[in-house]
Amino acid sequence: MSIDVQPGQEMFLKSFNDPAAVARYSEGPRRFVPGLEALHRMTGLMLAECAPEDARVLVLGAGGGSELKALAEAHPGWRFVGVDPAGEMLGLAERVLGPLMERVELLEGYIDDAPEGPFHAATCLLTLHFLEKPERTRTVREIHRRLRPGAPFVAAHASFPQDAAERDIWLDRYAAYPIAMGAEPADVHKARAAVAASLNSFAPEQDEAILRDGGFADAALFYAAFTWRGWIGHA
Repeated sequence: MSIDVQPGQEMFLKSFNDPAAVARYSEGPRRFVPGLEALHRMTGLMLAECAPEDARVLVLGAGGGSELKALAEAHPGWRFVGVDPAGEMLGLAERVLGPLMERVELLEGYIDDAPEGPFHAATCLLTLHFLEKPERTRTVREIHRRLRPGAPFVAAHASFPQDAAERDIWLDRYAAYPIAMGAEPADVHKARAAVAASLNSFAPEQDEAILRDGGFADAALFYAAFTWRGWIGHA
């Protein structure tokens, strides 16, 4: 699949294919996303409410491998298809997974490169904020189309108020957290500027509407941490 990449987002895609940047990636999400490990744990618990012990799970935005590792360790009978457009990030995922790779298939690409399924469950964590609204809605619909009826889907990404004054307050909080976690302030301020300029961030109510428009009529918020939100829905 090929999607239109906005000029500002080329920086993100380039960094995800930069071996030096990828080598430093693993600590980044833990510092920038409050409760990341808990998010992974909650995701597995909610998927398991409907997914069988031998579930086949689609993971969109699988680069880095952290959610794949958490899900695979917690659910030894599940098998996974992980999709990501950045080959270097998929290489990192393979290294992170180690022997767990025997239950994982990694594919370089976008949602249209994913198998048709049907899958018992799906996730898309820290990924949809890279897509503009039309492509985000289409991606959600394509995930929905690949799921069995009633199968769970968990999405989590940047989502916070977009009114000009409120937006700056929340972006300042986004930056304050990793600094409190020990990240270099200069690096954090660069990240804040990149997020402010390039991510397709929407208000939570807009994000929920996108999930509903994509087929997940029962989408419900379960996770909120500063600029991050997570939803569970069922096909």
